Amino acid sequence: MNYVIEAFSNLERFFAKPETLHIFVNNRFLMILLVIVLIKAKYKTYSSLCLSALVNIPGTFLHEMSHFIVGLLFNARPTRFNLWPKKRDGGYVLGSVSLTNPQFYNALPASLAPLLLLIIGYYFNKWYFANVKIGYLNYIGYIFLQTVIIENAIPSMQDFRIAFSKPIGVVLYFALILAGLLYFL
Repeated sequence: MNYVIEAFSNLERFFAKPETLHIFVNNRFLMILLVIVLIKAKYKTYSSLCLSALVNIPGTFLHEMSHFIVGLLFNARPTRFNLWPKKRDGGYVLGSVSLTNPQFYNALPASLAPLLLLIIGYYFNKWYFANVKIGYLNYIGYIFLQTVIIENAIPSMQDFRIAFSKPIGVVLYFALILAGLLYFL
């Protein structure tokens, strides 16, 4: 029994060292491992609709809210904001926002709006490492929040279908981006 107590004491001393925290925070392998464990745990919840809803609602809220806000700004007239997952075709539809006025000028930005979450994740990252005293638990919390933000920044296949449903809009935005790049470079 003394060996077990001594082993836990040694482990506690090891994790209390600042060098250990530095290794933990600056190790990309451990960070990727932690992200994969979080995602695997999330996918395990998909066997239960209620548990899936509970785990996915924060990210789904961010994703759908980005559609809603950009849809409002671009006159796509968003309606039916839904966060509750539904079983469909052997999987889940985690949330939805309906656009009642998808036009050539608003389908692409409203549908790809979740990509804006990448900007939020980028600035959250900068803010976090400049302002937070890093510890094990808050670093794991940081990994969790960034995983939620980045994972939900990826538009769904339905989002891509709507975004590219108006070819004139795609050409318009491609030309605007190209013109902007040529101007600033």
